[in-house]
Amino acid sequence: MALPDLKKTATDTRLNGMELPVGGCLADARRAALSRVQTMGLPNRRDEYWKYTRPDTLTQDTAPTAAVFKHDEAPIFGEFDCLKIVFVDGVFDAEASDDFELEGVQISRLSEIDSQDIHWTKDLYGVLEARGQDPVQRPLAALNTAFANDGVAIWVTGKPSKPINLVYNHNSDSSDAMLHHIIRVDAGAEATVLENGPAAARFNKCIEIDIADGGALHMVCAQGRDHERRAATHMFARLRNESVFKSFTLTVNGVLTRNETVVELLGDDAVVHVAGACVGDGDFHHDDTVFITHVGENCESRQVFKKVLRNGATGVFQGKILVKDTAQKTDGYQISQALMLDDDSQFLAKPELEIYADDVACSHGSTSGAIDEEALFYLQSRGVPLNEATDLLTLAFLAEAVDEIGDQDVAETIVSRLENWLIRRH
Repeated sequence: MALPDLKKTATDTRLNGMELPVGGCLADARRAALSRVQTMGLPNRRDEYWKYTRPDTLTQDTAPTAAVFKHDEAPIFGEFDCLKIVFVDGVFDAEASDDFELEGVQISRLSEIDSQDIHWTKDLYGVLEARGQDPVQRPLAALNTAFANDGVAIWVTGKPSKPINLVYNHNSDSSDAMLHHIIRVDAGAEATVLENGPAAARFNKCIEIDIADGGALHMVCAQGRDHERRAATHMFARLRNESVFKSFTLTVNGVLTRNETVVELLGDDAVVHVAGACVGDGDFHHDDTVFITHVGENCESRQVFKKVLRNGATGVFQGKILVKDTAQKTDGYQISQALMLDDDSQFLAKPELEIYADDVACSHGSTSGAIDEEALFYLQSRGVPLNEATDLLTLAFLAEAVDEIGDQDVAETIVSRLENWLIRRH
Protein backbone atom coordinates (compact mmCIF):
# COMPACT_ATOMS: atom_id res chain seq x y z
CA MET A 1 0.00 0.00 0.00
CA ALA A 2 1.35 3.42 -0.96
CA LEU A 3 2.29 5.87 1.76
CA PRO A 4 -0.01 8.82 2.44
CA ASP A 5 1.24 11.93 0.64
CA LEU A 6 2.14 13.79 3.83
CA LYS A 7 4.22 10.91 5.21
CA LYS A 8 5.89 10.23 1.85
CA THR A 9 6.85 13.88 1.44
CA ALA A 10 8.32 14.06 4.95
CA THR A 11 10.22 10.81 4.42
CA ASP A 12 11.60 11.83 1.03
CA THR A 13 12.69 15.21 2.38
CA ARG A 14 14.62 13.55 5.19
CA LEU A 15 16.23 10.90 2.98
CA ASN A 16 17.24 13.32 0.25
CA GLY A 17 19.72 14.99 2.58
CA MET A 18 21.37 11.74 3.68
CA GLU A 19 24.12 9.63 2.15
CA LEU A 20 24.03 5.84 2.43
CA PRO A 21 27.41 4.28 3.28
CA VAL A 22 28.44 1.95 0.44
CA GLY A 23 30.56 -1.15 0.19
CA GLY A 24 31.70 -3.61 2.83
CA CYS A 25 29.95 -6.51 4.51
CA LEU A 26 27.11 -4.38 5.89
CA ALA A 27 26.00 -2.94 2.56
CA ASP A 28 23.15 -5.40 2.00
CA ALA A 29 21.78 -4.80 5.50
CA ARG A 30 21.89 -1.05 4.95
CA ARG A 31 20.02 -1.26 1.65
CA ALA A 32 17.38 -3.51 3.24
CA ALA A 33 16.95 -1.03 6.09
CA LEU A 34 16.57 1.86 3.63
CA SER A 35 13.85 -0.12 1.87
CA ARG A 36 12.07 -0.58 5.21
CA VAL A 37 12.16 3.17 5.85
CA GLN A 38 10.80 3.94 2.38
CA THR A 39 8.03 1.37 2.82
CA MET A 40 6.99 2.39 6.35
CA GLY A 41 7.66 6.10 6.11
CA LEU A 42 8.93 8.13 9.03
CA PRO A 43 6.54 8.41 11.99
CA ASN A 44 3.96 11.13 12.60
CA ARG A 45 1.25 11.72 15.21
CA ARG A 46 -1.23 9.58 13.26
CA ASP A 47 0.81 6.46 14.13
CA GLU A 48 -0.58 4.57 17.13
CA TYR A 49 2.70 4.41 19.03
CA TRP A 50 3.43 8.09 18.47
CA LYS A 51 0.12 9.58 19.56
CA TYR A 52 1.60 10.82 22.86
CA THR A 53 4.86 12.14 21.42
CA ARG A 54 5.34 14.50 18.49
CA PRO A 55 8.14 13.07 16.32
CA ASP A 56 8.50 16.16 14.11
CA THR A 57 11.85 17.34 15.46
CA LEU A 58 13.22 13.79 15.30
CA THR A 59 12.31 13.38 11.63
CA GLN A 60 12.84 16.81 10.06
CA ASP A 61 15.74 17.11 7.64
CA THR A 62 17.91 19.29 9.88
CA ALA A 63 18.39 19.03 13.61
CA PRO A 64 16.99 21.81 15.80
CA THR A 65 19.76 23.68 17.55
CA ALA A 66 20.48 22.75 21.14
CA ALA A 67 22.72 24.92 23.26
CA VAL A 68 25.67 23.09 24.77
CA PHE A 69 25.05 22.84 28.49
CA LYS A 70 28.01 23.90 30.64
CA HIS A 71 28.33 22.61 34.19
CA ASP A 72 31.01 21.71 36.71
CA GLU A 73 29.68 18.27 37.59
CA ALA A 74 32.20 15.46 37.17
CA PRO A 75 31.41 12.90 34.43
CA ILE A 76 29.20 10.15 35.76
CA PHE A 77 31.02 6.79 36.07
CA GLY A 78 34.27 8.74 35.74
CA GLU A 79 35.56 7.33 39.03
CA PHE A 80 35.12 3.71 37.89
CA ASP A 81 37.85 1.58 36.37
CA CYS A 82 36.45 1.09 32.87
CA LEU A 83 37.49 0.67 29.27
CA LYS A 84 36.40 4.06 27.97
CA ILE A 85 35.21 4.68 24.40
CA VAL A 86 34.37 8.31 23.61
CA PHE A 87 32.27 9.85 20.85
CA VAL A 88 31.92 13.63 20.44
CA ASP A 89 28.79 14.64 18.53
CA GLY A 90 28.76 11.13 17.09
CA VAL A 91 32.43 11.21 15.99
CA PHE A 92 34.93 8.82 17.57
CA ASP A 93 37.53 10.57 19.76
CA ALA A 94 40.65 8.39 19.68
CA GLU A 95 42.66 10.59 22.05
CA ALA A 96 40.03 10.49 24.79
CA SER A 97 39.38 6.76 24.34
CA ASP A 98 41.27 3.80 25.74
CA ASP A 99 42.84 1.08 23.63
CA PHE A 100 40.31 -1.62 22.74
CA GLU A 101 42.21 -4.21 24.76
CA LEU A 102 40.36 -6.14 27.45
CA GLU A 103 40.36 -9.83 28.31
CA GLY A 104 37.17 -11.70 27.45
CA VAL A 105 35.96 -9.24 24.85
CA GLN A 106 36.66 -8.15 21.26
CA ILE A 107 35.77 -4.60 20.20
CA SER A 108 35.67 -3.09 16.72
CA ARG A 109 34.37 0.18 15.31
CA LEU A 110 31.52 0.15 12.84
CA SER A 111 33.39 2.47 10.47
CA GLU A 112 36.21 -0.08 10.23
CA ILE A 113 33.80 -2.98 9.72
CA ASP A 114 32.21 -1.13 6.80
CA SER A 115 35.49 -1.48 4.88
CA GLN A 116 35.74 -5.25 5.38
CA ASP A 117 34.26 -8.00 3.25
CA ILE A 118 33.89 -10.48 6.16
CA HIS A 119 33.07 -9.76 9.80
CA TRP A 120 30.99 -11.49 12.47
CA THR A 121 28.61 -8.51 12.69
CA LYS A 122 27.26 -9.33 9.23
CA ASP A 123 25.07 -12.02 10.85
CA LEU A 124 23.60 -9.54 13.35
CA TYR A 125 23.65 -6.03 11.90
CA GLY A 126 20.08 -4.97 11.18
CA VAL A 127 18.76 -8.46 11.95
CA LEU A 128 17.23 -7.77 15.35
CA GLU A 129 16.08 -4.33 14.27
CA ALA A 130 14.26 -5.91 11.31
CA ARG A 131 12.67 -8.52 13.60
CA GLY A 132 11.54 -5.71 15.91
CA GLN A 133 9.46 -4.08 13.15
CA ASP A 134 6.67 -6.62 13.67
CA PRO A 135 4.05 -6.14 15.03
CA VAL A 136 4.95 -2.46 15.66
CA GLN A 137 6.84 -0.43 13.06
CA ARG A 138 9.95 1.40 14.27
CA PRO A 139 11.13 3.43 11.27
CA LEU A 140 13.61 5.62 13.17
CA ALA A 141 15.51 2.46 14.10
CA ALA A 142 15.57 1.34 10.46
CA LEU A 143 16.79 4.82 9.50
CA ASN A 144 19.66 4.34 11.93
CA THR A 145 20.56 0.92 10.52
CA ALA A 146 20.69 2.37 7.03
CA PHE A 147 22.73 5.50 7.70
CA ALA A 148 24.72 5.21 10.95
CA ASN A 149 28.38 5.26 9.97
CA ASP A 150 29.95 4.55 13.35
CA GLY A 151 29.44 2.77 16.64
CA VAL A 152 31.06 -0.25 18.25
CA ALA A 153 30.74 -4.00 17.86
CA ILE A 154 31.36 -5.79 21.15
CA TRP A 155 31.84 -9.57 21.18
CA VAL A 156 31.85 -10.88 24.75
CA THR A 157 33.66 -14.22 24.85
CA GLY A 158 34.37 -14.45 28.59
CA LYS A 159 34.00 -12.34 31.71
CA PRO A 160 35.85 -9.01 31.35
CA SER A 161 37.37 -7.69 34.57
CA LYS A 162 35.87 -4.22 34.17
CA PRO A 163 32.93 -2.52 32.45
CA ILE A 164 32.97 -0.92 29.02
CA ASN A 165 32.01 2.76 29.27
CA LEU A 166 30.55 4.43 26.17
CA VAL A 167 30.79 8.21 26.58
CA TYR A 168 28.73 10.54 24.35
CA ASN A 169 29.93 14.15 24.57
CA HIS A 170 28.12 17.13 23.03
CA ASN A 171 30.16 20.11 21.78
CA SER A 172 28.19 21.51 18.81
CA ASP A 173 24.78 23.17 19.08
CA SER A 174 23.78 21.86 15.62
CA SER A 175 25.14 18.31 15.70
CA ASP A 176 22.99 15.49 14.32
CA ALA A 177 24.51 12.17 15.36
CA MET A 178 23.74 8.52 14.66
CA LEU A 179 25.47 5.58 16.32
CA HIS A 180 24.78 1.87 15.93
CA HIS A 181 26.16 -0.71 18.35
CA ILE A 182 26.20 -4.52 18.17
CA ILE A 183 26.70 -6.62 21.31
CA ARG A 184 27.12 -10.39 21.09
CA VAL A 185 27.42 -12.40 24.30
CA ASP A 186 28.68 -15.97 23.99
CA ALA A 187 27.39 -18.92 26.01
CA GLY A 188 28.33 -18.51 29.68
CA ALA A 189 29.94 -15.09 29.11
CA GLU A 190 29.03 -11.97 31.09
CA ALA A 191 29.74 -8.24 30.77
CA THR A 192 28.66 -4.80 31.94
CA VAL A 193 28.26 -1.87 29.54
CA LEU A 194 27.82 1.70 30.78
CA GLU A 195 26.62 4.63 28.66
CA ASN A 196 26.53 8.31 29.53
CA GLY A 197 26.32 11.78 28.10
CA PRO A 198 23.98 14.02 26.05
CA ALA A 199 25.59 12.91 22.74
CA ALA A 200 24.44 15.67 20.35
CA ALA A 201 21.83 18.31 19.62
CA ARG A 202 19.85 15.47 18.04
CA PHE A 203 20.81 11.86 18.66
CA ASN A 204 19.61 8.61 17.07
CA LYS A 205 21.11 5.49 18.65
CA CYS A 206 20.43 1.82 17.98
CA ILE A 207 21.80 -1.18 19.90
CA GLU A 208 21.31 -4.80 18.83
CA ILE A 209 22.02 -7.42 21.51
CA ASP A 210 22.25 -11.20 21.06
CA ILE A 211 22.78 -13.29 24.20
CA ALA A 212 23.55 -17.00 23.90
CA ASP A 213 22.67 -19.80 26.34
CA GLY A 214 23.69 -18.90 29.89
CA GLY A 215 25.11 -15.52 28.89
CA ALA A 216 24.47 -12.31 30.82
CA LEU A 217 24.60 -8.61 29.98
CA HIS A 218 24.09 -5.68 32.34
CA MET A 219 23.57 -2.19 30.90
CA VAL A 220 23.27 1.14 32.70
CA CYS A 221 22.73 4.34 30.74
CA ALA A 222 22.70 7.93 32.02
CA GLN A 223 21.22 10.41 29.53
CA GLY A 224 21.75 14.11 30.06
CA ARG A 225 22.20 16.72 31.36
CA ASP A 226 21.72 19.10 28.39
CA HIS A 227 18.40 20.92 28.63
CA GLU A 228 17.73 21.33 24.89
CA ARG A 229 18.93 18.03 23.41
CA ARG A 230 16.67 15.58 21.57
CA ALA A 231 17.19 11.84 21.43
CA ALA A 232 15.58 8.72 20.00
CA THR A 233 17.18 5.50 21.22
CA HIS A 234 16.40 1.92 20.23
CA MET A 235 17.48 -1.29 21.93
CA PHE A 236 16.73 -4.71 20.44
CA ALA A 237 17.66 -7.82 22.44
CA ARG A 238 17.34 -11.56 21.81
CA LEU A 239 17.74 -14.02 24.70
CA ARG A 240 18.42 -17.76 24.57
CA ASN A 241 18.17 -20.50 27.24
CA GLU A 242 18.97 -19.39 30.79
CA SER A 243 20.33 -16.04 29.61
CA VAL A 244 20.02 -12.77 31.53
CA PHE A 245 19.64 -9.20 30.33
CA LYS A 246 19.23 -6.29 32.74
CA SER A 247 18.98 -2.66 31.65
CA PHE A 248 18.53 0.61 33.54
CA THR A 249 18.28 4.11 32.06
CA LEU A 250 18.45 7.41 33.93
CA THR A 251 17.26 10.51 32.08
CA VAL A 252 17.95 13.98 33.47
CA ASN A 253 16.81 17.01 31.48
CA GLY A 254 16.43 17.16 27.71
CA VAL A 255 13.56 18.69 25.78
CA LEU A 256 12.59 15.39 24.10
CA THR A 257 13.64 11.79 24.75
CA ARG A 258 12.14 8.66 23.26
CA ASN A 259 13.61 5.35 24.49
CA GLU A 260 12.38 2.20 22.74
CA THR A 261 13.20 -1.29 24.01
CA VAL A 262 12.24 -4.49 22.18
CA VAL A 263 13.11 -7.87 23.71
CA GLU A 264 12.46 -11.45 22.55
CA LEU A 265 12.83 -14.27 25.07
CA LEU A 266 13.31 -17.15 22.65
CA GLY A 267 14.91 -19.67 24.98
CA ASP A 268 13.61 -21.29 28.16
CA ASP A 269 14.38 -19.97 31.67
CA ALA A 270 15.58 -16.60 30.39
CA VAL A 271 15.36 -13.39 32.46
CA VAL A 272 15.00 -9.78 31.33
CA HIS A 273 14.65 -6.72 33.55
CA VAL A 274 14.13 -3.33 31.88
CA ALA A 275 13.97 -0.34 34.22
CA GLY A 276 14.21 3.42 34.04
CA ALA A 277 13.95 6.61 36.03
CA CYS A 278 13.58 10.13 34.73
CA VAL A 279 13.41 13.55 36.40
CA GLY A 280 12.09 16.43 34.36
CA ASP A 281 11.38 20.10 34.86
CA GLY A 282 9.58 22.50 32.52
CA ASP A 283 10.04 21.93 28.78
CA PHE A 284 10.66 18.21 29.18
CA HIS A 285 9.03 15.32 27.32
CA HIS A 286 10.12 11.77 28.12
CA ASP A 287 8.73 8.64 26.45
CA ASP A 288 9.54 5.03 27.38
CA THR A 289 8.14 2.53 24.88
CA VAL A 290 8.78 -1.15 25.70
CA PHE A 291 7.72 -4.35 23.94
CA ILE A 292 8.66 -7.73 25.44
CA THR A 293 7.74 -10.98 23.70
CA HIS A 294 7.78 -14.30 25.56
CA VAL A 295 8.33 -17.35 23.36
CA GLY A 296 10.25 -19.77 25.60
CA GLU A 297 8.94 -21.50 28.73
CA ASN A 298 9.47 -20.45 32.33
CA CYS A 299 10.86 -17.00 31.53
CA GLU A 300 10.77 -13.87 33.67
CA SER A 301 10.36 -10.26 32.57
CA ARG A 302 10.23 -7.07 34.62
CA GLN A 303 9.40 -3.54 33.46
CA VAL A 304 9.86 -0.92 36.20
CA PHE A 305 9.62 2.77 35.24
CA LYS A 306 9.42 5.80 37.53
CA LYS A 307 9.08 9.44 36.45
CA VAL A 308 9.34 12.61 38.53
CA LEU A 309 7.73 15.60 36.80
CA ARG A 310 7.19 19.27 37.60
CA ASN A 311 6.61 22.71 36.06
CA GLY A 312 4.69 21.37 33.08
CA ALA A 313 6.90 18.37 32.26
CA THR A 314 5.37 15.41 30.40
CA GLY A 315 6.04 11.72 30.91
CA VAL A 316 4.91 8.88 28.63
CA PHE A 317 4.98 5.13 29.12
CA GLN A 318 3.89 2.54 26.57
CA GLY A 319 4.68 -0.99 27.67
CA LYS A 320 3.54 -4.35 26.38
CA ILE A 321 4.02 -7.97 27.42
CA LEU A 322 3.17 -10.42 24.62
CA VAL A 323 3.02 -14.07 25.70
CA LYS A 324 2.98 -16.60 22.85
CA ASP A 325 1.14 -19.91 23.22
CA THR A 326 4.50 -21.69 23.62
CA ALA A 327 5.48 -19.53 26.62
CA GLN A 328 3.94 -21.52 29.47
CA LYS A 329 4.93 -20.64 33.06
CA THR A 330 5.72 -17.05 32.09
CA ASP A 331 6.25 -14.57 34.93
CA GLY A 332 5.70 -11.07 33.61
CA TYR A 333 5.54 -7.89 35.68
CA GLN A 334 5.07 -4.32 34.56
CA ILE A 335 4.75 -1.12 36.58
CA SER A 336 4.86 2.52 35.51
CA GLN A 337 4.39 5.35 37.98
CA ALA A 338 4.73 9.10 37.94
CA LEU A 339 5.24 11.48 40.84
CA MET A 340 3.72 14.86 40.02
CA LEU A 341 5.35 17.67 41.98
CA ASP A 342 2.81 20.24 40.78
CA ASP A 343 -0.54 20.49 39.02
CA ASP A 344 0.90 21.48 35.61
CA SER A 345 2.69 18.26 34.66
CA GLN A 346 1.13 15.21 33.03
CA PHE A 347 1.71 11.49 32.71
CA LEU A 348 0.33 9.49 29.77
CA ALA A 349 0.41 5.71 30.05
CA LYS A 350 -0.67 2.74 27.96
CA PRO A 351 0.19 -0.56 29.68
CA GLU A 352 -0.72 -3.70 27.72
CA LEU A 353 -0.91 -7.46 28.20
CA GLU A 354 -1.54 -9.88 25.31
CA ILE A 355 -1.50 -13.50 26.48
CA TYR A 356 -2.03 -16.71 24.50
CA ALA A 357 -0.71 -19.20 27.09
CA ASP A 358 -2.86 -20.48 29.95
CA ASP A 359 -0.23 -21.13 32.66
CA VAL A 360 1.19 -17.66 33.36
CA ALA A 361 1.51 -15.05 36.09
CA CYS A 362 1.38 -11.61 34.51
CA SER A 363 0.44 -8.22 35.91
CA HIS A 364 0.63 -4.58 34.97
CA GLY A 365 -0.18 -1.33 36.65
CA SER A 366 0.16 2.40 36.17
CA THR A 367 -0.40 5.24 38.62
CA SER A 368 0.29 8.92 38.97
CA GLY A 369 -0.05 11.12 42.01
CA ALA A 370 1.44 13.74 44.28
CA ILE A 371 3.71 13.51 47.30
CA ASP A 372 2.13 11.67 50.23
CA GLU A 373 0.99 14.52 52.48
CA GLU A 374 0.87 12.34 55.60
CA ALA A 375 4.43 11.15 55.07
CA LEU A 376 5.53 14.72 54.38
CA PHE A 377 3.86 15.93 57.59
CA TYR A 378 5.47 13.10 59.57
CA LEU A 379 8.97 14.02 58.41
CA GLN A 380 8.39 17.72 59.08
CA SER A 381 7.07 16.92 62.54
CA ARG A 382 10.40 15.19 63.20
CA GLY A 383 12.32 18.32 62.30
CA VAL A 384 13.07 17.61 58.65
CA PRO A 385 12.78 20.81 56.54
CA LEU A 386 10.15 20.78 53.79
CA ASN A 387 12.61 20.67 50.87
CA GLU A 388 14.64 17.86 52.41
CA ALA A 389 11.50 15.90 53.26
CA THR A 390 10.24 16.27 49.68
CA ASP A 391 13.60 15.05 48.34
CA LEU A 392 13.63 12.03 50.67
CA LEU A 393 10.16 10.98 49.58
CA THR A 394 11.07 11.52 45.91
CA LEU A 395 14.14 9.29 46.23
CA ALA A 396 12.04 6.67 48.02
CA PHE A 397 9.60 6.78 45.10
CA LEU A 398 12.45 6.19 42.60
CA ALA A 399 14.06 3.44 44.65
CA GLU A 400 12.16 0.52 43.07
CA ALA A 401 13.60 1.38 39.66
CA VAL A 402 17.12 2.07 40.94
CA ASP A 403 17.08 -1.25 42.81
CA GLU A 404 17.05 -3.00 39.43
CA ILE A 405 20.73 -2.04 39.06
CA GLY A 406 22.75 -5.05 40.14
CA ASP A 407 26.01 -3.22 40.91
CA GLN A 408 25.76 -1.38 44.24
CA ASP A 409 28.47 1.15 43.38
CA VAL A 410 26.74 2.07 40.12
CA ALA A 411 23.40 2.32 41.92
CA GLU A 412 24.89 4.70 44.50
CA THR A 413 26.28 6.88 41.71
CA ILE A 414 22.84 7.07 40.10
CA VAL A 415 21.25 8.02 43.43
CA SER A 416 23.89 10.72 43.92
CA ARG A 417 23.00 12.28 40.55
CA LEU A 418 19.32 12.21 41.44
CA GLU A 419 20.07 13.94 44.75
CA ASN A 420 22.03 16.64 42.92
CA TRP A 421 19.16 17.23 40.51
CA LEU A 422 16.71 17.65 43.36
CA ILE A 423 19.01 20.03 45.24
CA ARG A 424 19.51 22.23 42.17
CA ARG A 425 15.76 22.76 41.90
CA HIS A 426 15.30 24.30 45.37
